[in-house]
Amino acid sequence: MTARTIRIGVIGCGFYAQNHLNAWRDLAADGAVLAAVCDLDPAKARSAGEMFGVSWHTDVQTMLDAGPLDAVDIVTRQDTHRAIAEAAIARGVSTIVQKPFAPTWEDATAIVEAADKAGVWLAVHENFRYQAPLRAVRKAIDSGAIGEPNWARIAFRTGFDVYRTQPYFYDEERFVIADVGVHVLDVARFLLGDVARISCETQRRNPRVKGEDTATMMLRHESGAVSLVECTYESRRADDPFPETMLEIEGGRGSIVVSRGCRMKLTSEGEASETDIGTPLLPWTSHPWHVSQEGALGACRHFLDCLQRGVPAETRGADNLKTYALVDAAYRAAAEHRSVAPESWRA
Repeated sequence: MTARTIRIGVIGCGFYAQNHLNAWRDLAADGAVLAAVCDLDPAKARSAGEMFGVSWHTDVQTMLDAGPLDAVDIVTRQDTHRAIAEAAIARGVSTIVQKPFAPTWEDATAIVEAADKAGVWLAVHENFRYQAPLRAVRKAIDSGAIGEPNWARIAFRTGFDVYRTQPYFYDEERFVIADVGVHVLDVARFLLGDVARISCETQRRNPRVKGEDTATMMLRHESGAVSLVECTYESRRADDPFPETMLEIEGGRGSIVVSRGCRMKLTSEGEASETDIGTPLLPWTSHPWHVSQEGALGACRHFLDCLQRGVPAETRGADNLKTYALVDAAYRAAAEHRSVAPESWRA
């Protein structure tokens, strides 16, 4: 049976969007058709259009008018997400929004409410959980090898120069939690379930940034599990694991430890084994970015499959609000010096 064709327009052709563009092109054999690109910068739009052999635009409405599109993939700054998403939703076009979902809880919930009211499929491109190493960890947990997870440490600690390609980071009032902490918090939810409360300590270790560049968080999950979630752009180590997520998970029967180089050590009932859970480089991926780039491909593959089958994505809009609420709760917890229950959304 031939898979249903999904025509996709990518909005935003900047630094990270190149991974989305390559991912959609790689999925052509599975039914993805990269049909159009759009960017406010004519040079970026033209370059992407010519590189990927598709029509290019500098205005979202013009691209939507040109159609037909089954879905748009929005890879722009978060302050533009709501307007672009609502424009696509108003046309009945399935919508994928890059993380962070939006600048504020009000904007994020407005996008979800608009899609819910219109009956339009909506997902957030929260790509860490789609990385091959983290899917392997989830599979190991689901196998029952370690029993029910009851404790974890999940860390994204690096000194990689993220400012070189994204200099606007210097001026972000809400920085590391909103940028990469959202990924790691989503991983915590993905592996240990939803969260009842969170506490958080933040630091500004780099004097050039306005916001926090380091955060240490403790989560009490609804299951009773406890996790420590860490993120920083100010780690200084010779064996910097960027952009890998390091983790330890313990359960009643064993444990999982993921170390640098995508190595997973699984201990079950006293017996240990070690596995390489990484994947080979693709023609368009490179070190050190491969893990992140491969995660973008994994996310797009999942979205394509869900669109073809007409089912919600794992990171559908309403579910991602739970991760977004954890980000907001972390900032409140740090400011108020107490543990905070994340906000909930009701349709």
